Amino acid sequence: MTFDEFRASLTDDAPPAKMSAPLRALWLEAGNDWDGAHDALQGQPDLNGSAWVHAYLHRVEGDLPNANHWYGRAQKPASSASLPQEWEEIARALLQE
Repeated sequence: MTFDEFRASLTDDAPPAKMSAPLRALWLEAGNDWDGAHDALQGQPDLNGSAWVHAYLHRVEGDLPNANHWYGRAQKPASSASLPQEWEEIARALLQE
């Protein structure tokens, strides 16, 4: 799936099938379902972008100490980009664009 296809899918009623948990979480958060996005990451290993998306979600929530904890687990610097910019950066990385 390309980034443009992923972004276009945001108008669908449900995320595309067979989507990774981190991408599903980004999809749900884009639809203003923060709780669903957070739930999608529960119990996921830190690998494959889960920790990075988890950090982003806590940044969206405004819980910066928790976000910073997750940035550390993701081995990423805390983002100073706008939330939409970071969302796109993560999505493109997960989609390997």
